[in-house]
Amino acid sequence: MSDDRSRPANAGPVRPGNVGQADPTADPATDPSLPRVVRPNPADEPTVPVPAEPPPRTGESAPAAKPRRTRVSGMWVGLILSALVLLFLLIFILQNLGPIQINFLGASGTLPTGVALLLAAIAGVLLVAIPGTGRIVQLRRAARRAGPGQVR
Repeated sequence: MSDDRSRPANAGPVRPGNVGQADPTADPATDPSLPRVVRPNPADEPTVPVPAEPPPRTGESAPAAKPRRTRVSGMWVGLILSALVLLFLLIFILQNLGPIQINFLGASGTLPTGVALLLAAIAGVLLVAIPGTGRIVQLRRAARRAGPGQVR
């Protein structure tokens, strides 16, 4: 008998290379060799009464419904935040116009300090974005191959 206490007693003999269920998609409700999982019925749970809002008093209007968020509203928020970031970048560059000497792989030149720092930041973002984009593409391909609901 196996020393593995996590295996059910009726799981059968342990053989080399025999790990886990033979069919990982097997349903415990239809396969008698698998342990059956009993889940509580949500209808059996006690319900908690929710107090109703009192009606508005005379002369008061009903509370206004909260507006929903939409994709267009999210786009506008992103556009406004991007405009603010660009404004701060412009201010940063204009305040740092002093020339500095840049040397890179034998090439040399002068650039304003703000522009040089901005180019360095863009290079850093690209160093993070390129592998991240590759990983996203890899996960999308795996999801497409596996089908819906089967991505690990």
